[in-house]
Amino acid sequence: RYLKERGLTKDDILYWKVGYCPDGEYKGRVIFPSFNEKGKVNYFVARNYVDDFRKYMNPDASKDIVFNELYIDWSSDVVLVEGIFDAVKAENAIPILGSTLREESKLFAKIIEKDPALYIALDPDAEKKAAKIINSLLSYDIELYKIPIPSNKDVGDMTKEEFQEYKSQARLIKNTDYVLLNKIMSL
Repeated sequence: RYLKERGLTKDDILYWKVGYCPDGEYKGRVIFPSFNEKGKVNYFVARNYVDDFRKYMNPDASKDIVFNELYIDWSSDVVLVEGIFDAVKAENAIPILGSTLREESKLFAKIIEKDPALYIALDPDAEKKAAKIINSLLSYDIELYKIPIPSNKDVGDMTKEEFQEYKSQARLIKNTDYVLLNKIMSL
């Protein structure tokens, strides 16, 4: 019921291999596993579906991964989003499990190596952090697009169709655009 309320379909649940824990350490949580490029589990996200003061209770493991790398099509558009529910709504998306992306991270290195057309879709409250990510990626000449997410929206709460509509409005970011974006952000 919780996943349905969040807009996930049975196909989403199967694709993302979502499980849940009725008891034990992760009791009352849905589990989204991540698979590395060889198909081995390298992380998981555990989100509560019952009342618990902690929304997420993730493993004591490094988040320096490419979440679900096994399923990323690097020859197609890749979308960077903050969290797992955001990734479910966007096709070929990678949750950065937060709102920052360090240049030293495995994900950043993989983006540079694979050089996909990259779409940034962080929530509106992370605009300054998105600008930092954009700045870093532009220095590597990545084809980069910014998806305009309205201030009253959250990617994870959108329908897939609604997200695709916003994605279709994305604009290519160039170095000169970024300079202007930085000026506007500093106002």
